[in-house]
Amino acid sequence: MRKVFLLFLAGIGLFASLALSSCNTTRGFGQDLQKLGSEIEQGSNEVYRGY
Repeated sequence: MRKVFLLFLAGIGLFASLALSSCNTTRGFGQDLQKLGSEIEQGSNEVYRGY
């Protein structure tokens, strides 16, 4: 159980470092985050409508 938790934390850390290194400014991060939210919303709408 502890090993799974540590792997989970390592994955989150890796994702965060990649996400933050991909955009150089706070504005760029905000745009990336907004795009991600839009894609999640679009995916949920597709699931809701039965794709």
